[in-house]
Amino acid sequence: MKIDGQCHCGRVTYEAEIEPDDVSICHCTDCQHLTGSVYRVTVAAPKDDFRITGGEPKTYVKTGDNGRTRFQMFCGDCGSPIYTTGTDEDAGEIGIRWGNIRQRAVLAPKSQIWCSSAANWFGERDALPGRDRD
Repeated sequence: MKIDGQCHCGRVTYEAEIEPDDVSICHCTDCQHLTGSVYRVTVAAPKDDFRITGGEPKTYVKTGDNGRTRFQMFCGDCGSPIYTTGTDEDAGEIGIRWGNIRQRAVLAPKSQIWCSSAANWFGERDALPGRDRD
């Protein structure tokens, strides 16, 4: 499925080819901190199927709880998270942030990770297949 999106202010734009079933929720404490929310929804895409079409995101480098280096790409003007990627085995995949995808209404999560960190207020951990760590 072809998708496109942009940050909140519209400076950074992108397009990608994705598999609609590759949508997941992450409950890790890094995602909670970076979103200011209980979890983050991400759409996976092969790096070769993703491209920035306007603007240039800024990068924040973070070592995750699992020890892997993660590059958090965001708009330097409005602060909207755009995507993430990593090094080594993670370098070939882009994790597009669901909230700025124009077609997000048809991209429901199918799995979840880091379930032990979930704020299980409404039964989130029971709603989807999941595992504790990535």
